[in-house]
Amino acid sequence: MASCAEPSKPTVPPPSCVPPLEDFKVLDGFEDAEGEEEEEEEEDDDLSELPPLRRDFLLATNSYDLATKAITSSAKLDMTFEEEKQLLQLKVKCLNDLAASQLKPDHYCTALRSCSLVLEHQPENIKALFWKGKVLAQQGEYSEAMPILRAALKLEPSNKTIHAQLSKLVKKHTAQHSTEKVLYQKMLGKPNWLPAKCTGKSAWSIPWKWLFGETAVALGDMALSVVITARN
Repeated sequence: MASCAEPSKPTVPPPSCVPPLEDFKVLDGFEDAEGEEEEEEEEDDDLSELPPLRRDFLLATNSYDLATKAITSSAKLDMTFEEEKQLLQLKVKCLNDLAASQLKPDHYCTALRSCSLVLEHQPENIKALFWKGKVLAQQGEYSEAMPILRAALKLEPSNKTIHAQLSKLVKKHTAQHSTEKVLYQKMLGKPNWLPAKCTGKSAWSIPWKWLFGETAVALGDMALSVVITARN
């Protein structure tokens, strides 16, 4: 007799590589998209070398880019001031998240552009300042990155992530400056040391008036000896 029980539904495995967009949201801090900022740089390099994770960040970048374009298109519609304000806040959030996702695959130019768009609307946006400073630091532009990170830290002095990033950047800038100084001295053929200045007067630093005086005395002695010889 055939069984009346319904056959069990085959289990379908979930998608293997595409994470939901919510997983990439940057909420109140910098750590969500940044990972753990205070971890070593070597770990960041390892993350960027993993193809699946890199692909996930590229997918997130495309999603945030599409969201930003949709918001920009919606801004052309007629809406109230309050609706425009809310739409701008949403656009700023998407651009900040876009910059964070662009930074991981080392898309520095596009990440810098996203930060600059945020700062055009909100010049004191802490996240945008942080991401822009970090992008410039990754490009080796330490002298440009430090004032931007200091501005972000001034707006939020208690932020430990900005503190850590700025401290690390200052150390790198100091090391770079020392290296450039040594290379510059080698290019010019100058040694790294300079002879110490002599504090006392040497024998060659006799005043000219004394030298002329001694010469005159010597000439006088010679003339006197000639006169004495002639008389004798």
